[in-house]
Amino acid sequence: TKTIRLNIPMLSAAMDTVTEARLAIALAQEGGIGFIHKNMSIERQAEEVRRVKKHESGVVTDPQTVLPTTTLREVKELTERNGFAGYPVVTEENELVGIITGRDVRFVTDLNQPVSVYMTPKERLVTVREGEAREVVLAKMHEKRVEKALVVDDEFHLIGMITVKDFQKAERKPNACKDEQGRLRVGAAVGAGAGNEERVDALVAAGVDVLLIDSSHGHSEGVLQRIRETRAKYPDLQIIGGNVATAAGARALAEAGCSAVKVGIGPGSICTTRIVTGVGVPQITAVADAVEALEGTGIPVIADGGIRFSGDIAKAIAAGASAVMVGSMLAGTEESPGEIELYQGRSYKSYRGMGSLGA
Repeated sequence: TKTIRLNIPMLSAAMDTVTEARLAIALAQEGGIGFIHKNMSIERQAEEVRRVKKHESGVVTDPQTVLPTTTLREVKELTERNGFAGYPVVTEENELVGIITGRDVRFVTDLNQPVSVYMTPKERLVTVREGEAREVVLAKMHEKRVEKALVVDDEFHLIGMITVKDFQKAERKPNACKDEQGRLRVGAAVGAGAGNEERVDALVAAGVDVLLIDSSHGHSEGVLQRIRETRAKYPDLQIIGGNVATAAGARALAEAGCSAVKVGIGPGSICTTRIVTGVGVPQITAVADAVEALEGTGIPVIADGGIRFSGDIAKAIAAGASAVMVGSMLAGTEESPGEIELYQGRSYKSYRGMGSLGA
């Protein structure tokens, strides 16, 4: 879209055998963006979005905290559940009083003691002000030989936490697709039917970067209405609408308020739309028509479906698409959801269309 720039022109399909948080993280680290599918509860979809947003960030804006009265046993349970061991210690008023890390409690046997006994106290903490330059933060952390710095305001209220790990990750993946706060970008799909308002609200609250209003037939009143309503409620939200296969469809989506238009009805490797209906538009024609129709609007076109080889990506971009959406190409990866199945000595993962009975 106009405000989201990718470093590789690839989006992962919002399908339940392709994209959940793990694949979205891997793709965003390489410079693309993943779209979390909608075949799950609202809470779980929002949680998947949060997982991507929290995975790698310059500043963890809402770090998990503990109170001075929290017991070490509770901290141990938190560590086992979350996979990390450093927790800022704050009062009820969110005033920072210390930090408890794995090192502080490694050899403690009495786990009923409160955090306040073993935490690193306020005086010895490494704190930085909000918006301080990365170099300053790293220098402070190096000087004190610590791995975590806490971001505070003038009243010493906790705003966030910076970890060395995130800086290292950022250096290893220089092309990662990130937002202004240094968090990985992620998209999520919603349907056009009634009852999707709550899903949209939950995803926006979770921090989704772009919303995909997803339908097999995007040039329909239901989809256009959903786009108009979402645009009215969230004027700055990035919205992708689709799918269409004609110039008129692309124009209709743009007029309804889309930030980008997704093109492709029936080209997918598992898609039977054209076969069943006996009618369809070849993908390169559909992409070229949509690009021509949107010329001068600044609204990009995404080619969705039929990408089997690297050459297909080149063709889509030559036809005018800004990016491609891929499903089958990523469905067999380690990061995609689903169990690995062994068949005749080879490993497989299942891949199905979102209109199939199973989905």
